[in-house]
Amino acid sequence: MDTETESTLRTALAKRLTEANSNTEIAETKKVTILLSDLRGFTAIAEQYSAIEMISLLNRYFSRMSEIIISHGGTIDKFMGDAIMALFGAPKSREDDLDRAILCAVEMQRAMHDINQVNKQFNMPPLFMGIGINTGEVVAGQLGSVLHSEYTVIGDEVNLASRIEAHSLRGQVLISEASYQEAHQYIEIGQINEVQVKGKREPVKLYELLSVLGKKELSVPRVEVRKSPRIEVWMPLEFQCISGKVISKQILQGDIIDIAYNGIAAITAISLPLLSEIKITLPLTVTGNQNSDIYAKVLHSTEVDHRYKISLEFTSIDEISQAAIKDYIDRIIGSR
Repeated sequence: MDTETESTLRTALAKRLTEANSNTEIAETKKVTILLSDLRGFTAIAEQYSAIEMISLLNRYFSRMSEIIISHGGTIDKFMGDAIMALFGAPKSREDDLDRAILCAVEMQRAMHDINQVNKQFNMPPLFMGIGINTGEVVAGQLGSVLHSEYTVIGDEVNLASRIEAHSLRGQVLISEASYQEAHQYIEIGQINEVQVKGKREPVKLYELLSVLGKKELSVPRVEVRKSPRIEVWMPLEFQCISGKVISKQILQGDIIDIAYNGIAAITAISLPLLSEIKITLPLTVTGNQNSDIYAKVLHSTEVDHRYKISLEFTSIDEISQAAIKDYIDRIIGSR
């Protein structure tokens, strides 16, 4: 960051803090747009590098994201590990809070390319970010004590923003029903996902933001194939190998270590040929107590401690089991 940019950023931050601190004794209900971002797979990356390397990596990332958020008039509420919570409409409200939040999210995703180019120079892995956006009424004000306090927002809409972000995939921006209804005339959306989230009786619709239309047209960059959220699990797997069109009678054992809408990752005692097909049996808790024939193709296989970690994509699965798997994953994510 050059000296002029850093000075501008510090001035903007100081202004935000002054505005927030002027309301130290006041809590108020405000309509805001909450933007939450988080890095995907960061824990696995952190295990491979030293603490100093990870701090440097995060600081480069936070520095660039902060510039973008501040330039769009957002307020950085907090950093939480590798996550960022930004507010548009608090402490100061504007008519175009949602517009600015959406543009900000798109530019944050577009900036990931430059961040990863720098990471490459330091022999660090690429980072991928998911973003969730929600608009609604919150309680805003100083929270804490005389020893330490901070300006922040609380309420159901903040919780919903967090749930939405948890469902976002690498390189994706998801927006809530409320945000979509206000912005639908000037944005382009892709897939609509309906999920059950904690604290909501009815399913919640999530809209994937593809681009912003109008005077400043910007598109969210597409990253590598990302078909669904994945959750870590540890549960038994039974499978049978297929040769030609013949299913082996031998039932083999393994352990499922994560599961997605369209496939699983598992640990097995034997190596399976790439692109080979197997018949698998998932636990009834996952398939909604339905016994069904599920077929999967081996996409990757890596030896780990004399066993094999394999990635499987479902190639044939009935609609009831597919819906049950999606519901299982959504419930796990929504309960976090």
